[in-house]
Parts: sequence; structure tokens; C-alpha cells
Amino acid sequence: MLSKASLRFSLQTRQRALTARGMLFSPAAHKRMARSLSSGFQGFEDGVERDSVTVAVPATSANMGPGFDTIGIALNVWNTMTVERSDKLQIHVSGEGSGKVPMDDSNLVVFGVKTAFEQAGMKMPPLRFKCHNRIPFARGLGSSSAGITAGLLAGLVLSGTRVPVWGHETFLQLACGIEGHPDNVAPAIYGGIQLGMHTGERWLSSRVPTPHGLQAIVFIPESIGETKVARAVLPETLTYKEAVYNISRASFLVNALNTGNLADLKYATQDALHQPQRSAQFPHMTPVIEAAMDAGAHCAYLSGAGPSILALTSSAAGDVFTQRAEERNEQAVADAMAKAADAVGCPGRIFITEPTQRGAHVVSASPTFSDKGRIHLFREGGEV
Repeated sequence: MLSKASLRFSLQTRQRALTARGMLFSPAAHKRMARSLSSGFQGFEDGVERDSVTVAVPATSANMGPGFDTIGIALNVWNTMTVERSDKLQIHVSGEGSGKVPMDDSNLVVFGVKTAFEQAGMKMPPLRFKCHNRIPFARGLGSSSAGITAGLLAGLVLSGTRVPVWGHETFLQLACGIEGHPDNVAPAIYGGIQLGMHTGERWLSSRVPTPHGLQAIVFIPESIGETKVARAVLPETLTYKEAVYNISRASFLVNALNTGNLADLKYATQDALHQPQRSAQFPHMTPVIEAAMDAGAHCAYLSGAGPSILALTSSAAGDVFTQRAEERNEQAVADAMAKAADAVGCPGRIFITEPTQRGAHVVSASPTFSDKGRIHLFREGGEV
């Protein structure tokens, strides 16, 4: 069971995280989170404390149009991070966000590791962080959730904490407790397309099947987006008409993904809750979405809180380098999106990738997880 001190720390971290995002943190929500975290830590067991760990976490795209704060998809773009014991706190960042992210204990990866150690009833030791980021920073592709998830996973491994993957979904409770909503952290943890909700007691997630051959084309503006600013333009109330509009689209979205009826995605990713309200903030949004659709994309939408725009297409089985030209249209969609953005004075770049069914995972650790006997655990990077 979580100690009172650890529980108090966790509630404070959630309150700071929500305050930073400009979100309300009511006393009732405070009590619900206390019960959630307390029950969630039943079943923790001490394991082997480790000297170093390397973890990988995917990019994520939240909302998918109508699923505001409730649905997200993991993308095959990865941040990797190695954390090792040291004599003092050191942070090295390369790739995306280098020079822009905090280089002290306010960095989200450090915050995540510290949270994991605190929940295990331990103080975070001096550590060296080596982060290589491929996820664009502050562009609506889950860079914050990736940092939180990477830090939590690394901290749990280093502290020797074993997390049950059934029942309480402890990892999810921790990550959502910091982030405040599940649409990015759930796919970051579990991969694939994830639905998320809060029961009033704890966070839940559920996987939605990903149609075969789906491709993601992402237009990423040079300018960054701030979640707090993007949320500030949203109204406090909605009409029944707006609510019904989004309920119908979100329902069709899940059904289209579940059945593989990709033709429905054109309408199933329409939204009335956040995209129209954010169009003034992102003047490139509507032209880029329309250009993607005109070029043959199944759908296109504002990724997370923006400013990136994600379009989905599909192709035949096999690698893009072995497919025939007529089996692919992602290049045409990418070109159309870039031209539309240029036309409205929004410079940026394009990522062509695909969903990944794999979420956050340990690439390597020392000591390894293998038992040095007959059982050896391997991942793509070698023995873990």
C-alpha cells in the first residue's frame, strides 16, 4: 500500500501538472485521485535495483478528430533515453527539443523518474540522463507524454519496482495522474489506438483495432504550440447539437477502425468541440486538412492541441520500398499538405510514418532481466 508521504507527493505532482496546464483541480478530484493511487499500488513487489536502463517511447496523436481527451494513436517515431546512476544530476539532450527543454529536475523525464522512486518509497539517487528525441517538441505529437512515460518506466526499473499489468493498470494511473488525461499516455504506454476514460475512481484504457496498412502523414509547422493556450480558447459550455455531433462522429470512428471501413473515416474524424475553436490560432489547419483529403487521404485532423496536422492513408502489405507506385498515395498527400501550408505562409516539414502496436518498453538494462539460466529475454536491441 502507498505510504501517506508518497500519496501526498503524488497528489502534489498531479496538482502541479494540472495547474501548469491551466486546468481546475477540485477537492473532489483530489480525493478521487487519492483513492485511485492508493488502490493502484496494492500488489507492488520489490525487485532488483538496477544501475542503468534504456527505454523507448513512441510519439502519439491525440483526439483523432472528435475524441477529445479520450482517444489517441501511437506512431512509429521514437524517443530513447538511457538513465544510469551517477554522482550528480546530469542531463544530455540530443535531437528534437535540444536547447528548449529544461536541464534541471523540472524536466519531465526527471520528474517521471522522481515520481516512480517516490511511489516506491525511495529517494531518487543522482542520475545521468541521456535523451535522444525524435518526437517533435511541442507540436501536438505527445512529446510531454513521452517524457512522462519514459521517466516513469525508467524510474520503476531502476528502483526495482514490479508493476502488475492487470487489474489496477498502475502505470496508467501514475501517468494519467501527472498528465491529467489518457489520450496521449495510454497509447504511449500500450501502443496502437487506445480509448481512455476516468470512472471517478481510476483511469481505464481499451485498445481499438488498427486497420492493416494504415499510413500516417504528419505536417509539422516550424512554430510550436502550447497546450495551455490551445485549451484557453475552448468554451466552457456546449450545445446539445454540438454534443450529438461529436458523439455520432466518435461512435462512427471507433466502428470504422474496428471494422476496417476506412471510407467512414472521412466523416468519423469531423469535430465540433475543439478544432473549429482553434482554427483562428492555426490558420493553416483547414487548408492543410482539405488538401490532404483532396489528394486522397482517408481523413485528416488537428493532432492533439496542435499545431501539427495528421492525415491517414492506407497502402498494400509490405514495406514502402517494395510496393508498386499505384499501391501508395502517401507521397501525393504529403506534397499536397506541404503546398497548402506554404500557400498560407506556414513553413514546416512532413513525417511519413505508420501506427505502431508497441508502446513504451525497456530496450536494455543492467543487470539484465534474464535469469542467467535457461531463460533469456530479447528485444530488437539485444538481450534485456
